[in-house]
Amino acid sequence: MHHFMKTKAQQEMMEQLDLLIPIFREREALLDELNSFPEENINDLKKIGYHLLTLPEADGGKGMGLYSFVLMQEKIAQGCGSTALSIGWHLGNTLEYRERRHWNPKAAPWLCKEIQQGALVNSAITERNAGSPTRGAKPQTTASLSGDQWIITGEKTYTSMAPAVDYFFVSATIVSSGEIARFIVPKKAEGVSIRETWDSVAMRGTASHDLVMNEVKIPKHFLLENLSLETKQLAKGWSLHIPACYLGIAGAARDYAISFAGSFEPTSLGKPIATLPNIRQAIGEIELKLQSARHVLYSAASLYEEGNDDEFIQDQLDVAKVMITNTAIDVVDKAMRIVGARALSQSNQMHRYYLNVRAGISNPPMEDLVFMKLAKKALEGREGGEKG
Repeated sequence: MHHFMKTKAQQEMMEQLDLLIPIFREREALLDELNSFPEENINDLKKIGYHLLTLPEADGGKGMGLYSFVLMQEKIAQGCGSTALSIGWHLGNTLEYRERRHWNPKAAPWLCKEIQQGALVNSAITERNAGSPTRGAKPQTTASLSGDQWIITGEKTYTSMAPAVDYFFVSATIVSSGEIARFIVPKKAEGVSIRETWDSVAMRGTASHDLVMNEVKIPKHFLLENLSLETKQLAKGWSLHIPACYLGIAGAARDYAISFAGSFEPTSLGKPIATLPNIRQAIGEIELKLQSARHVLYSAASLYEEGNDDEFIQDQLDVAKVMITNTAIDVVDKAMRIVGARALSQSNQMHRYYLNVRAGISNPPMEDLVFMKLAKKALEGREGGEKG
């Protein structure tokens, strides 16, 4: 999809990613194993400096914005969805830092230097049975100050990329004040362990295991940011890496279906099925859906980079996520029908796209919340109109 290209730097990074996509596709079957993780893929991305994509240039990064980020993420997901989603969380954190410079200034320069040297970060915020933080749940994980150290105890679930993360950004409730903050927890710290619980059949390679912290001591300045102080809700542009990932998976399913249709010749037909009107119709529908979803994704990214009305932009981000993940599921379904029964064979990559693309439903923002929010606005608008 080269018509979305903007800069030379984007072009160069895209060309390097293009070389990796076939390799990622080749390796993807290995991710069917329980507790698997695409370590080689992540290392290949580090070799081309991809982990520095959204880190500010002043901090040794490439300083790219949201548009470039989703462009690259969609591309990587065409090769391997789990790899894209995993590295996407890291880059989402550094993108937010590029935009907000909200990390504790006592820790930020050190943290950026670590990332320059290849360290990966990810947030750890979800807890078992505590409900989703996006729905207002308070962390059960605790932080208490003892001298010049914080002591962190608690457990987090769905910690994506657990095998490769060097620093977890852990949300915890400060015992003395009841405030909620994010803390930098190094994986190497004493008392940190990973419990391998991730048995999802979709996106298995994200290795989203449990993070267990048992009285982990960290320096005082590892309080990354106080979340209780943030009054204004800022639109989180980086969350677009989620729909970009599922769109990429749908793109991979489309590629497979098209090459299948062009080469599969049933004996009864004597020519490829791509010559049949119903197959062509299905391919046309797939193309229409993918192109529509791309327009929504890249216009949301552009609006975010140009915009200043946070509430309007957040709506665009929410709409993009729900629309694109559902479209991606639809596209994979249509691609499966073109390929037929063999698409469900264990040795066929299509079954992996089919499973992986469903995972988008469980990533935030949740569809029901988005529908409620949109309905509320629509109805308020109507009532306002009637009163006037």
